Amino acid sequence: MSTNITWHPSLSRSERNKFRKQRGLTIWFTGLSASGKSTIATALEQHLLHQGLAAYRLDGDNVRFGLNKDLGFDEKSRNENIRRIAEVAKLFADSSTITLTSFISPYKADRETARALHAAPGADPSDEPLPFVEVYVEIPLEVAEARDPKGLYKKAREGKIPEFTGISAPYEAPENPEILIKSHETSVEDAVRQIMQYLQEKGFLGSA
Repeated sequence: MSTNITWHPSLSRSERNKFRKQRGLTIWFTGLSASGKSTIATALEQHLLHQGLAAYRLDGDNVRFGLNKDLGFDEKSRNENIRRIAEVAKLFADSSTITLTSFISPYKADRETARALHAAPGADPSDEPLPFVEVYVEIPLEVAEARDPKGLYKKAREGKIPEFTGISAPYEAPENPEILIKSHETSVEDAVRQIMQYLQEKGFLGSA
């Protein structure tokens, strides 16, 4: 923890939501590699932007080219990877942006830490918690392996990639996600409709 620092208050979330005419939240996509997380998240981001809403997608691979390029894939590095992304997602959501994160995020504890971070108080004591919507993109391992668009499962089976989720490292599936998408049975278009319906029913698409 840094020392000799002071928190500088900003606008309240309700003020920022009012000015930007929308509410910020994080939609957290989790699932095995090749489950379709990024494909669905990209389609959802595009749909939200077409609706005139501010949205931004944080992708697992893309973030490792910059912010997290110093991290590996051992458990400690994976923990730190998700911690940083959770902090960034919270900042985007606090700015009244709909944030979409597409990360394997294999450990339940890390995802719960991300959720708890969004529930923390804002700059103003009257701020409501930032909504955190966990989307579990479920797929049987054998289907993910058959897809294997990047050839990662093949390399993992050959022992060329250590600590690979689903093969040599665990994936702890969400027990009670807000949204469950069986991507091997659901089209991308239907997945986007399913998420949009949930957001609309919860009143997340307007200002608070």
